[in-house]
Amino acid sequence: MAGDGEGGAVELQLGAQPFDLAFHPTSSIVAVGVITGSLQLFKYEAGAEPQKLWTVNAHTESCRGVRFAEGGRFILSASADHSILATDPETGQAAARLTDAHDAAINRIVNATETTVATGDDEGTIKIWDTRQNSCVGTFDTHEDFIADMEYVPASHQLLGASGDGTLSLCNLRRMKVDAQSQFAEDELLSVVVVKNGRKVVCGSQEGILLIYSWGYFADCSDRFVGHPNSVDALLKLDEETLITGSSDGMIRVVSILPNKMIGVIGEHADFPVERLAFSSDKSILGSASHDNTVKLWDVKYLLEEDEGIEEERQEANADVSGRDADASVPNGTPAQAPMAVDSDEEMDSDEDQGAGSSSKKKKKGKKVTTKNNTFFDGLL
Repeated sequence: MAGDGEGGAVELQLGAQPFDLAFHPTSSIVAVGVITGSLQLFKYEAGAEPQKLWTVNAHTESCRGVRFAEGGRFILSASADHSILATDPETGQAAARLTDAHDAAINRIVNATETTVATGDDEGTIKIWDTRQNSCVGTFDTHEDFIADMEYVPASHQLLGASGDGTLSLCNLRRMKVDAQSQFAEDELLSVVVVKNGRKVVCGSQEGILLIYSWGYFADCSDRFVGHPNSVDALLKLDEETLITGSSDGMIRVVSILPNKMIGVIGEHADFPVERLAFSSDKSILGSASHDNTVKLWDVKYLLEEDEGIEEERQEANADVSGRDADASVPNGTPAQAPMAVDSDEEMDSDEDQGAGSSSKKKKKGKKVTTKNNTFFDGLL
């Protein structure tokens, strides 16, 4: 892949600030949503300059969220104009549009299942859309401020939502109910990712602190990772112990989680904030969207090679320790407990078990879940 001389990165010049990007699941194509409301599609190949395939005026206001859907058949884009658009990536033609998908500006869109997506808006509402039913199948009015990020958890069919109100929510997409919500973190939560094989949830905050929650105990964070000098706006999982962070200081970093450690820097966008990060389907390319009006594509195959070597070392070390300590007793202590199994079909613990009693800074909205029948994917199915 042709580079710009900075760590093997290729620049996509957009002419305006990008808000989100998404890679095609099977092809070397990346879609970008721009502040002007336009949607841009690029093709990239190793050893060649990227090629812009098309630009369409998808929305009347900023295009804040972009995802490929149904195996790459469509590009879904979400906008501050309250609409969701499905676009044919081959032609750039609109396939379906829902004009009033939300009552407020839509800030995020993420994939859940092959036929389900979730959207979050500036007023804290999360909606679930099912293409099989051509409609919105659930609405979660859980947060008081904007939905900054969401993460789908396939094993339990749940959705994590991080909000500017400083809380983290866990929404059950099977029952369409809120399973848990954290206390206020006294800081905006801007990004979220699940690590440690589902046992830990990491949130990036406005102050640059990574808040680490233990699965099943969402009332308050169990650990804090201080190290980023500015807000952590984007999080991406490299493996179960390693994250890539995008910060408002323009830096893209690699960090270790538990043990918490800064590992290195992939690259930067000068002093311009990094808005979003995304991996290509094989994780060999990292895309970063920044306020410098570019998306950079970083060749990060070396991270995968290093990760394999680190994992081998971990396995060898664990095997050695297990062999030496198999028959050893633990003096003055008890054996470590196994991670708590989470059954998504079971009710979460009561407020008392979740640490109720500590004061909240704001009065929460009721955790209301409704079902609506807005026509949406009619043109897709």
